[in-house]
Amino acid sequence: MKENNHKQMKNNRAVHPNGSTTRSENNRNNNKRTNNNPSHNNKTINKGKNINQNKYKTRTKSNHKTLKKFLVIIGIIFIIILGIFTYKVYENGWGLQGFLSTLLGQTEETLADLDNLEFLLIGESGNMTDTIIACSYDPKTQQANMLSIPRDTFIGDNEASATTSDKINCVYNIKKDPMNTVKAVNKVTGLNLKYYVFVDTAALIKLVDAIGGVEFDVPINMDYDDTSKENNLHIHLKKGMQTIDGKKAEQLLRFRHNNDGSSYPEEYGDNDLGRMRTQREFIKATLKQTLKASNVFKLNEILDISNKYVKTNLSVNEVKDYIPYAINFDTENLTSTMLPNESKKLNNWWFVKIIDSEARKLVNDMFYGGTKDISEGEKRPITVELLNGSGDSDKLEKVLKLLEKDNFDVVKVGNTTVTKTTSIINRTKQEKDVISKISSILNVKAKSSTGKDNVNADLSLTIGKDFK
Repeated sequence: MKENNHKQMKNNRAVHPNGSTTRSENNRNNNKRTNNNPSHNNKTINKGKNINQNKYKTRTKSNHKTLKKFLVIIGIIFIIILGIFTYKVYENGWGLQGFLSTLLGQTEETLADLDNLEFLLIGESGNMTDTIIACSYDPKTQQANMLSIPRDTFIGDNEASATTSDKINCVYNIKKDPMNTVKAVNKVTGLNLKYYVFVDTAALIKLVDAIGGVEFDVPINMDYDDTSKENNLHIHLKKGMQTIDGKKAEQLLRFRHNNDGSSYPEEYGDNDLGRMRTQREFIKATLKQTLKASNVFKLNEILDISNKYVKTNLSVNEVKDYIPYAINFDTENLTSTMLPNESKKLNNWWFVKIIDSEARKLVNDMFYGGTKDISEGEKRPITVELLNGSGDSDKLEKVLKLLEKDNFDVVKVGNTTVTKTTSIINRTKQEKDVISKISSILNVKAKSSTGKDNVNADLSLTIGKDFK
């Protein structure tokens, strides 16, 4: 009986009432079937691999298509930009000029809007400004001018009391300010130069070496020795065409006369006059060599020399628009000469006196194309130091525009203590009519007085609160 009950309980655990097997029994059966059928396992694994491989291939193809489309789009954009750039280069004159113009964002209108570039080239040697040349460049006509001003030019007010400090090459040493020389040149020429390029002689010497020398026709045999501590100069050059390196360039530019006292022939220009002519001709030859396309690769070296030995008040923004046109400049279009003059002894000192009538005509022809009125009554622009004592910056701007409109040259602008009355200090003995004209322009009764010539301006104008 007990044995029958035990069998019955065992059967009850194995089989459900509905005749199905238990869950555990099913699991055991499944495991047996799986373990006994390895081909089934392999098929399942391979099927998973195939699915993953298909997905990878699909993603790869999609990525390749996307990359291809992206590259096509980039290529199209590049071609369009290149086409536009090429067209702009063509519009701007093609070649290197057009390329640089386009890089600088210039258009055809840029050239039309460019004025002549005018500046004073000042060469310093031994703390003296022995080279003084007024220069101009017209980018439209590709014409350039170099006008030498003799270093012994008299710029004083009284010939009877003239001293060596009245020579134009002494002006720079007063305050070591190149603008003093610029103003002195404007005074004797009637020009209205505002910029200077101040060059140490060493700059030209190093530039000559950097560009591989300059082919130049030395006009005469040069033999001179100065063994003084200040100079220690030895010049030994043979006449004729030759390659001038930096060392020879210094000798060439500093030569005035030989040990025996002989100098350049009279028809060339004796002593300082011949020296100035040689300087102009050598600068012209150096410029021609520097502008050769092969020297583009030496641009960094040339810029380093410029940064070290050249001072200028010309900014990059003021110069950059001229660069694309200057590279096409032909030195055959460069005119160089000297301001007409005569030697004259003043108070026992020898000076160079400018021949005013001839000088005015020459300056008019070279710098103004013969269009300027050069009547005897013509005077250089009156220079003004403008100080704002009104306490109102808008008034300063207004006065500045009024003065420039009437051709006054405002050379200095600043602020001063607030004052009620507008005043004018006459520093260079200007006519009373000039003072009256300014009062009329400003519509004020300006207080007038005289003062020392110590601010590098003819007049010092202080705007008062009475200016409306």
